[in-house]
This record gives sequence, structure tokens and C-alpha cells, in this order.
Amino acid sequence: MSNFVDISFDCLPLRSVPRFDVPLDDAAPEVVEFAQRVRRAVTKHGQFNTYYLYDAECVFHLTNDEKIGLVGFRFEGTVLTDSEDLKTLDCELEIELASEVCDWLTADVVVWLKETVGHAVRVEFDRYIQAGDLKRTIERLEKLRAESDAQGGFLGMGL
Repeated sequence: MSNFVDISFDCLPLRSVPRFDVPLDDAAPEVVEFAQRVRRAVTKHGQFNTYYLYDAECVFHLTNDEKIGLVGFRFEGTVLTDSEDLKTLDCELEIELASEVCDWLTADVVVWLKETVGHAVRVEFDRYIQAGDLKRTIERLEKLRAESDAQGGFLGMGL
């Protein structure tokens, strides 16, 4: 255990989302719901300097024992950066308690930790930016979009 707070997430730069139409009728409900959440994020915050975090979790280590004092949250939502994508300005997250191994956890502490998740995510997203992961994610998505455009909008299986 090297961190007091472990944060993991997948990041979707909203500028990389080329379309906002509803997925096909045969799409899984989870895919449709995810597309709707992304669309709401774009409508509210725009596409530039805006990132959607999903499949995300934040785990607080309250003791130095993995079996005692862990409180975990799932979260999803939008992170906003400055105009150069160098600093996190704000985040708007849906956060829910996912797990806990903490006999002394109270409802007030859960509320406080939920608020703390947002602060921890801002710090971690700045670290993500500084590590160059944001730049690599944007470059990878732009390359995929260019490949898709070159093939008439389709990737894979010769479609």
C-alpha cells in the first residue's frame, strides 16, 4: 500500500466525441445510458477542456491494514480544465459509496468522504495531466478518428 487514496478512472475527452445521436436500437441499455450521460455533460459543459471520467473509483485507506479502514466510492462525471489543459479547475461527479471495511464509519463521515472524493479527483487529474496521460489519450483518440474518417467512418472488420 503506497497511497492513502487510490483513484482510477477511464477518461473520455469530450472534444473527441464526434456524434451525439442515440445508439442503435439493439445497443445494450448500459451503452445507451452512458451515451445519454455523455450527451448531458456536453450540453452542460461543452466539448473543449472538458473530460468525462467513468469506470472510476476512489478508495481511502484510513489505516495501514488492507483489511481494516478501507472506504471505497464509485464515481462518474465531468472534469473541467483551464484553456491549455494544464490545470484542473473543477469537477462535477456523481459519487456513491461502493464498499467499506470500517466498523466505525458513520453517515456523517460518509458525507464528508464523498465531498473529499471531488478534491482527491482534482489532485489526481492534475497528476494525470502532468504525467502526459491526457495528451496521449487525446492523440490516440484523434488517430482513431482519422483512421475512421479515412475508411468512410467505419473501423474494424472491413465495415
